[in-house]
Parts: sequence; C-alpha cells; structure tokens
Amino acid sequence: MRSLLTATFLLSAAPALAGVSEVIDDHALPGTARFASATAALGAAAEADCTDTALRPAYQEAFDAWMGIAHLTLGPLEEDGRGLAIAFWPDTRGMVGRSVARLVAEEDPIATSGEYAEVSIAARGLFALERLLYDEDFAGYGAESYSCALAQAMAADLAVLGREVDTAWGEDFAATLGSAGEAGNSRFLSPREASQALYTALATGLEFVADQRLGRPMGSFDAPKPQVAEARRSGRSLRNVVLSLEALQGLAGTLSDAPTPKADAAFDRALTAARGLEDPVFAGVADPISRIRVEALQNDVRAISEAVGAEIAPALGVSVGFNSADGD
Repeated sequence: MRSLLTATFLLSAAPALAGVSEVIDDHALPGTARFASATAALGAAAEADCTDTALRPAYQEAFDAWMGIAHLTLGPLEEDGRGLAIAFWPDTRGMVGRSVARLVAEEDPIATSGEYAEVSIAARGLFALERLLYDEDFAGYGAESYSCALAQAMAADLAVLGREVDTAWGEDFAATLGSAGEAGNSRFLSPREASQALYTALATGLEFVADQRLGRPMGSFDAPKPQVAEARRSGRSLRNVVLSLEALQGLAGTLSDAPTPKADAAFDRALTAARGLEDPVFAGVADPISRIRVEALQNDVRAISEAVGAEIAPALGVSVGFNSADGD
C-alpha cells in the first residue's frame, strides 16, 4: 500500500492563496454541525429504544454524516484520538470484534457507569456499534439485556464525540485555521501552512479511498478479501466510497478559486462509476469479471489525485511529495 501523501512547499513564488475561509464556512463547519446533530439523534434514539432494529436508521444517518468530515483529520479529529474513537478502521487485527465480545461476555459494568470513554478505543464508535446492531453474533438482543445498555452507552459516547468535534471547530480551530500567519498564531505560521494542511487532507482522503476503502477488499487477484470491506455488516462499503468522494469533491471545490476542469471531470467519472456499481459490499471482487469494475473505479479515484495535483496544488503553492516511507 502506498503511504499517505504529504504536502510540501514549493520553493518558487506561489500565487495568492485562497479557499481557507471558504472551506471553513462552506465545508467544515456545516459538516461538523451535521455530524453533531446526527450523533445526538442517535443517542436520543438509543435512549428511547436501544434494540438493534430500532437503532439502525439513526445509525445509518450518523455514519452518513461521518463520511462528510472523516477526511478532515487535522485539528479536532486528530486531537485526543477522536477520529479513531469515532471510526476504528481498518481494524487489521480484529480488535473491534474481540473488544465487543469481551464486554458482552463479561457484562462489563462500564456500559452503565457513565464513563464509557475509558474503554478500549476499539470498543467505541461506529464500528463497535455496528457489531451490536448488525453482526449475527450480537444482534437480536432484548430491550432489557446488557447489550441494549451497551448500545446506549456507545451511542451516548458517539454523541459526546460529535459535540466535541463540532464545538472544537466552531469555538477554536476555525479561528486558528482562518488566522494563519497572524500574530499569536503558533499553529499555522503562514497562510500557506493552512492551505497545505487542507490540501493534505484532500490528498490523503483520496488515497484512503483508493488504497483502503477499495484496495483492502480487492486484496490481490488470487486472494480477494471482500470480508474486510469497510462497514460490510451494515451494507455500507460502496456507500462510504460514494459519500467520501462527494465530500472530497466538496472540499476540492472550496479549496481553490482557480478553475479545475480536470479535477471536476475526474470526480464526475469516479462518482458515476461508483453510483453504477451495484455491489454494496464489494462481494464482486471475488469474481474476475465484476472485479474489473472495482479496479476501474480505483483507477478513476487515482486519476482524481493526479488531477488535483496538477490543478489545485499549484494554485495553493504546494506540491505532493512523498515521505520517508515511500522509498525511491
């Protein structure tokens, strides 16, 4: 797997920077507000009825909202490990399943202690709750069961995380990002640093779609791995790709005020391909014919990366380099 892209400054003079305030006002803040609202609704739904069938609609809404901001890994999602607490994936060691199984088997009182944030990070967030709501080993629990109380605790924890992320953006990080280069701003020493951070979020977000959301279930031709697709239990694997690409397209559109015809066309091609795939959990990667369509989609996403590198990076005065893990 290719390592995450990093943004580095160009040594030559850069054009006037633009887009940071637009990203904050039109992309980040609406996204965090939606996530806070959706997770609050999830918490309220769990209080009203914590059974799996009752919670699934609110769960899906919360996951949809998460896809709108998951790529904004800078700032509040990076701090205190909030991003991982919300979505612990990829889970290469199966820690989520084991953590949830242990809690249920032992009926750990942490579920009703009001201190659920103290549990293992693998037992928190959307993927732990997915196990309870959709995994046949856990779903089907009764309203008075320990699992129901556990679902309430997980949903309440997600509501706290959603509120924290939204508050941190609205009350602190938006101002810090928007005042890059001003006196007293020790986080972003120049406007270009703010642009660099946002461009890195765009570049790494696209790479995550190609290499993780698509690449992990694809595996290799001889050893496909559809069982490791993101959120397959809740039937969201392809949906997450579509929503993530839509969110990244929104970020790209607000980040640069220069025309981006190549990037626009590349996003449109990838989204058209994804919406027409009709393979919600990437089960088709195990079939040679169906696999071709997933590979084509992966190539379409990588073409977006090339296009934004050619159009948006120069407009911001940054370029895509590689880090020490990339090799030659």
